[in-house]
Formats: sequence, structure tokens, C-alpha cells
Amino acid sequence: MGAAETPVLYPDLLYIDGRWQSPRGDETFVVDDANTGEPFFAVALADRPDLDHAITTARAAFDSGPWPRLTAGARAEWVERLASALGRRGPELASLWAREVGATRNLAAGLAQAGAEMLRAHARLAETFAWEEERPQSGGEGRAWVLREPVGVVGAIVPWNSPLKLALLKIAPALIAGCTVVLKASPEAPGAAYVLAECAHEVGLPAGVLNVITADRQVSELLVTDPRVDKISFTGSTAAGRRIAELLGGRIGRFTLELGGKSAAIVLDDADLDRTVRELVPAGCDLTGQVCAALTRIIVPAHRQTELVEALSAELGRVTVGSALDPSTDMGPLVTAAHRDRVEGHVHRAITDGASPAFGGGRPADPGRGHFVNPVLFRDVDNSSRIAQEEIFGPVLCVIPVASAEEAVRVANDSIYGLNSSVFSSDPDRARQIARGIRAGTVGINGYRADFGIAFGGYKQSGIGREGGEEGLRAYVETKVVLD
Repeated sequence: MGAAETPVLYPDLLYIDGRWQSPRGDETFVVDDANTGEPFFAVALADRPDLDHAITTARAAFDSGPWPRLTAGARAEWVERLASALGRRGPELASLWAREVGATRNLAAGLAQAGAEMLRAHARLAETFAWEEERPQSGGEGRAWVLREPVGVVGAIVPWNSPLKLALLKIAPALIAGCTVVLKASPEAPGAAYVLAECAHEVGLPAGVLNVITADRQVSELLVTDPRVDKISFTGSTAAGRRIAELLGGRIGRFTLELGGKSAAIVLDDADLDRTVRELVPAGCDLTGQVCAALTRIIVPAHRQTELVEALSAELGRVTVGSALDPSTDMGPLVTAAHRDRVEGHVHRAITDGASPAFGGGRPADPGRGHFVNPVLFRDVDNSSRIAQEEIFGPVLCVIPVASAEEAVRVANDSIYGLNSSVFSSDPDRARQIARGIRAGTVGINGYRADFGIAFGGYKQSGIGREGGEEGLRAYVETKVVLD
């Protein structure tokens, strides 16, 4: 399979040291088209020698190459060139996301331009970030220079659900800071990483600054444990994040972890239900629920539960499930058949445990061979139940009745996660007051939101650190104090 069938030009090669290179082994991974269940294309899997080569190259580019020694403004110019190249790849990137993962055309339409803007936003940060500050010494005599220098070689590990955006949230600040990068793509959705490598090659990014491989979990662990890698930036499941933190703890490696979520939406008694429902359905069904920040626990006053469930059911009934390539589709397939089986297993177990389905479930009447499921809505859910506590990563919504706003906050916080959340109320001041009590990295008022231009990340087991904006850039620098 080649460029005639996929926009990935070199699926059988790895991008290392500024060149497309043959892998040392012959293992490949077949990426399925989520809409048909048929093979889409195959990519080369990196083995231990390939990873070693990529790390060696990134290390040399950092220790001896020009990249960390350029001014931040000069690096920003390179990032601007990369943004321009990426912006020209819109149709290919949209098609890849739709076919690999199941993102609808409407969702994927502005993908390349959004990615280009993310790069440009980080380039602008190069002008405003405090790379160097002069301060008086605390003793009152002499001067101090506070320098912020690149952390070093970064291992960026991204998942399959939103691979372009999540890769750029790591690559953009790393490059601006002066770091070099080994990007490890997910085998289920490697296409965006390959396109990024093609763009880096097109603009002539200095050799070794960005290296791109696709690898399985075993090889990924070698990236984490290699002492030549100064920092790991990972997005994925909380279970995998725990493992990475454990491995890095042995060598005090730096890391940023953006992990799972079971995010709560608090619907107060004065909320406009029409507006609330219009927000909550996309919050649970966008990307077929394969979103860490999805709002899947809906907490509502008990006396409004029936009204809300009826409104949600009506809105969910208007969701068209089908091929992500069809412009009329509202919700596409899940990424793989195995993941569909996992989501369905959660639903079946919840029903066995006594949960009450209010809407949906099963598969569309004519799903073909794609990985399709219908959205599911449960009512009268106990927040301590597994369906309310475990991250499902599918379009499964739980309505949890409570007696008061105070209980709603307690229930929202009764989770190992704390990534995203929302408060719905006709009184913005009241909503903001409630928001202060929620232990989550983001709280949307009357909406489903996340702002990657400010800071995104979670409390508790939803991760450590923030991505995006100045907060995210700080994670890629070390602070040095020079005393005179």
C-alpha cells in the first residue's frame, strides 16, 4: 500500500536524523479503517535498535547541534514554517482521522488549520516568555539571573484518539524551548505523526530535532527508561500513566502526564434544560465518546431527573450514527473492534449490576463491518457503581440524581479523576461559586469546554502538569539561578 491509497508517503520507513530510514526489523502493524473494519494501510514498527538510533540522534542534536543554541525567536521562525506546511495538509489529515479513529467530517474539517494555529501560538510565546530575568539577591546584595533553559531530550508518547492535537501539545512547546524530540506514535492511528514528519522534512527542520517512530508498548517502555531521555510527555490511560511514573521514579525522570477522566456535569435546579441538553449530547458523543474530557456523569436534582432524561433521550435520538466519511453523520465508529467489545462489555455489565438504561444501546441496524455502537443513557445511577466510576471511552452517559447543590459537588468530586467538568445554571455567579468547589482542571460554565491555549490537565489521577499556553511551556524548561 502506498501514496495512491493513503496520504502517508513512507509508511514502511521511520523518520530519524532528518531522513526517512528503513527499520532494522520487519515487523509491521495493519491499521484498520474504523468505518469498514477493512485494512487501511500498514506501518513499520520500530524495534529496540530503531529506538536506540532515534534517541542517540536526538541526544546528539541537543548536546552538539545548533537547535538549543538558537535564540527562541529563531526557533519560532522554524515553528512558523512547520505550521505553514501543516496547514496545507488539511484534506489528508481529515481523512486520516476519520478513517483511523472515526472522527466525523464536521469534527475533522478544521484539523490542519487548528494544528497550525497551535504551532503559531507557541511561536508567539517565544516573544513573551520570561527566558531570563534579573532580580536582586534575597540577602539584599548582588544580582541574580534566573535563566530558563531547555530540559533536554523529550520522549513524546501520544494516544490514538486525537493524535495530531496531542502530539502538537508536546512538540510545539518542546521545540520553542529548545528541546529535541522523539515522537512515539500509536500503532492504531499513526498517520498524523507521519504527516508531521513529512512537514518537518519539507521545511528542512535541522536533523535530529524531531524524530518519529511507531512502536508497541514494550518499545515505548524502553523510551521511558532510557537515561538519555530527560523528559517524558505522555497522554493516555491512567493505568499506563501509573506505569510510566513508576518507571521514571527510579531515575527521577521529568514527566508530564495527561491521563483519564470521568468528568462531571452539574445541572443546577435553575438550568435552562434546552441549552444544557444541546451541550451535553456532544459532550458525550463527540468522537464517539473517545475523549478523556468527555462529560459522562450528569448530576441533576432528583426532582428534575425525569425531565432531563426525557430531553436527553430526545436529543440522542436525533444523533445519526454512520460512516465518519458521510457529511450527514453525527457520530462515527469506535477505533477498533476490540475497543467496541470493551465498551459493550461495560454496558452489559452495568445492566447486569442493575443499572437502568433509559435510551439506546446495541449497534445500528445496518452497521456493516465498521466498529459502530449506539449512544447509551442510564438513569438513576449510583455514583459508587462501576459504570459511574470507570472510564469507558465510549458514548455512555450516566444521570445521577442528588438532593442538593452541595451534594452535587460532593458527588462530582467523588472520583479518582479530576480532568474536566461543567456547571449549568441560569445564574452565572452561582455557577462560578459552584465551580470553585469542583476539583478538576477545567470547569465550563454552561458549556463543554477546554482551552488548550491557556492550560489543560487534571487533578488527582487525571494527571500531573498542564499542557498548552505558558503553563505548558514551563514544563519543557529547567530553571537555573546565576548569582553575581
